[in-house]
Amino acid sequence: MNTTIERLDGMIYDFSALGIITRDFIISAPSYRHSTDFVEGRHGLIDLGTNYNARSIVIDCYLKAVDIGDYALLRDELFKILQSNEAFYVIESRNPGKRWFVKVDNQFEINQIGVYGLFQINLKAYRAFAESIGTTLDPLTFDANLWQVGQGLIAEDLKYKHNANTFSIYNAGEKIDPRSLPLKITYQGASNNLEISNLTTGDTWKYTGISNSNDRIILDGIRSTKNNLSIFRNTNKRLISLNPGWNKFILNGTSGGFEISFDFRFYYL
Repeated sequence: MNTTIERLDGMIYDFSALGIITRDFIISAPSYRHSTDFVEGRHGLIDLGTNYNARSIVIDCYLKAVDIGDYALLRDELFKILQSNEAFYVIESRNPGKRWFVKVDNQFEINQIGVYGLFQINLKAYRAFAESIGTTLDPLTFDANLWQVGQGLIAEDLKYKHNANTFSIYNAGEKIDPRSLPLKITYQGASNNLEISNLTTGDTWKYTGISNSNDRIILDGIRSTKNNLSIFRNTNKRLISLNPGWNKFILNGTSGGFEISFDFRFYYL
């Protein structure tokens, strides 16, 4: 078993290559935050919905240095790799197509025995989900070395770029709400009062305006832009979400040739 750390600047640290052996990688089961209310004189509680809490990850490791002097250098290198003034990604070799967005949760100490050091790293995964390393605009083949068995990818030819007014988008993971999970929809082409509707979720995004063939309209999270300028006030201020599985879309207001693309990752419990 091995652990890989990926910092936000793109630096990648392979524990095994550094002389750090992963003995176990323990992910907590999901825990829940229930919202409730009550009515006087009525039995029980009223269910107002449920959200996931952050997840805990424990990595049980030991390091092996060349000598006593190297031990101190390797220890300090580990502290630098795991610095948590900003979050980073952690990947376990048993699930090489998924990563967790984490910070170190609390102080840990390395128990030194000669040139060996035993320790546990406690991490907090704030998003509650693992995410696919690849995105929908990456090659969706195992040859790309981004995907693994168990990520919900189906054998059908999945497409995330379309040139027709009706099409379907497949989400292999949990529901994606762009208020909390990244989703980028890009429309390039001419339009007049463009509407993008997900018939599966009932979501419809509308733009009261026009675009030309070279214009690019982007829905990125809660932002809506045309050629990098905000058009939010000219929209119906709604968002497009994606249910797990197939999502059926229809576009209205298109003019001539166009391309629409969906760029997102898959999220897993």
